[in-house]
Amino acid sequence: MAVFLGIALTCGLGVWQLQRAHERLARQARIDQWADAAPIQVGRAPLSLSAVAYHRVRVVGRFLPERAVYLDNRPHNGLPGFYVVMPLEIDGSGAPRYVLVNRGWLPRDLRDRTAIMPYPTPVGLVEVEGIARANPSRAFELGNGSPPGAAIRQNLDVAAYEKETGLTLQPFVIMQTSPLNDHLIRDWPKPTMDVARNYGYAAQWFGLALVLLLMSLRMAYKRGRAVIRSAEKTPNE
Repeated sequence: MAVFLGIALTCGLGVWQLQRAHERLARQARIDQWADAAPIQVGRAPLSLSAVAYHRVRVVGRFLPERAVYLDNRPHNGLPGFYVVMPLEIDGSGAPRYVLVNRGWLPRDLRDRTAIMPYPTPVGLVEVEGIARANPSRAFELGNGSPPGAAIRQNLDVAAYEKETGLTLQPFVIMQTSPLNDHLIRDWPKPTMDVARNYGYAAQWFGLALVLLLMSLRMAYKRGRAVIRSAEKTPNE
């Protein structure tokens, strides 16, 4: 029974990895499809994530540098660094509304991992273009994550940040692509980058399932042979 459970588990994990690969491929196909489309204008009216996810978007507003969050453990070309995520107050009439912008990658100060290297932030109204996504980047994290209010964190959830700060946010993050002469690097990884890894993991899980199946067949064969030999040795009544 344990062997069959192991086979079912490993096959299930293999199928899950294949699904992850297909999701990444489909996501990249949508991004490529919308790459040449006109950007969606983001204003103070609420927009749903489903309406803009992976679309090009454009917004005009003012950055709030005092609310910046730095996502740790985001290497670029082998160098350690942070993603700079900053709320932007959307310009317009009506009740204030904000949107989080992942402005780009900032190298870490190698002498002090908690120090933030200086970088310029435009003052006043700026126009930002980018790709709308559900989060600014996800990395593996142990425990309950960073405490609210921390400037340096591993991950950032839009809804949690909205509750933490009291800012009324659009339910997505803009991965900035437009230049602002701020010395930040905006070289966003494509969703398809990890597809080969997913296929590799799937092959490993299916391979392990095959090993377990062959082991179970071998064990069943040995038991069958033992039963036959025992029956042959038993005298006829």
